[in-house]
Amino acid sequence: MTIAAVLLGSVSTHLTTYAMERQRKRHELVTRWDSKKLEAYEGYVDSVRACIFLAVQLFEHREGLRACEMSEPDMLVEMAAAGRLRGRAFERIMLLGGDDVVEAGHDLNALALKVDWQANGRIGGTLEEWRERHRAVFRGINDFHEAARSDLGVDGGVTGEKHPERDLLLPPAQREAGGGS
Repeated sequence: MTIAAVLLGSVSTHLTTYAMERQRKRHELVTRWDSKKLEAYEGYVDSVRACIFLAVQLFEHREGLRACEMSEPDMLVEMAAAGRLRGRAFERIMLLGGDDVVEAGHDLNALALKVDWQANGRIGGTLEEWRERHRAVFRGINDFHEAARSDLGVDGGVTGEKHPERDLLLPPAQREAGGGS
């Protein structure tokens, strides 16, 4: 009887230790993947924003809104390089992201490309259309943030009642006044 109790105790101790160790390893793995996802999500949004910044610089140069020390061909080369980095960053989203994050990324890519295309002259448009494309791409970034936060299990959101939609921050119109900066 004593031997049976000792055997039962050692088996139950072994099973408990095994279950706890397995749970600990599973938690480490989930934490590691969440960390990788966060890095991928942050890197992708950063690359999208870098492309937008370069597109603004090129658009303002082409439209005579702001002078730039860099030549237009150099700006186009820089935009192309940034676009490749955005594409590589999106590949990480495709590998690591949840379904909703991947879809939000696809939508964001489509919106960001329209900004690029108007900046480099592939599509035309007015200044107001340019601004509307920017509004759309920043809404896309917010949608991507929402999907990423949900995928990572982060409470709250970046839109809704507590976070109303904000418009573009624009300097006073200078084009209509005939001056540039």
